Amino acid sequence: MVPAYGYLMLAVGWIVWFLPFPLNGWDFKSAARQDKRARWGLLLQAIAYTLLWQSPFWLRSPAPWRTELAALFFVLAAIWSRTGVRALGRHLRFDAAIGPDHQLVQSGAYRWLRHPIYTSMFCLLLASGFLFTPILLLLIAIVVFVAGTEIRVRIEDALLLSCFGEQFLEYRRAVFAYVPFIR
Repeated sequence: MVPAYGYLMLAVGWIVWFLPFPLNGWDFKSAARQDKRARWGLLLQAIAYTLLWQSPFWLRSPAPWRTELAALFFVLAAIWSRTGVRALGRHLRFDAAIGPDHQLVQSGAYRWLRHPIYTSMFCLLLASGFLFTPILLLLIAIVVFVAGTEIRVRIEDALLLSCFGEQFLEYRRAVFAYVPFIR
């Protein structure tokens, strides 16, 4: 049976990860360019999260190594979420879109990763998965999540390229996408 600290860790991890989004606010103004196809990627990411809960997780207590990895990934998720949202600031949008006054953000978390919010979401998936999900199911969820993230990254990168041209190409050559050491 899952100990109470497992549920507490899960709740705190998700809340701390989520808080930067409503505290920052979203840009709901009309976009100059938008690509709603990226929602397919978001759907795959959501499916990956739901896969984590497709076993009787409440019957098993996680091994200590899994709890420790979950704690590490919850901390990383919170850090990437907070720093990514803070650096993106007023450009934060739900859809893949470029606002009329959009700037290419290269500061804060965006110095190290082009998509740190997806990194935070990946860390959140890993944290939750290590805490509650059988390894095979977690691996399937990772594959689905990466597929969805790749859709979103490619669409967002294309939008940024169309808007910023050579400046974005230089940035893309210098900075990893959402997983360190993978462009």
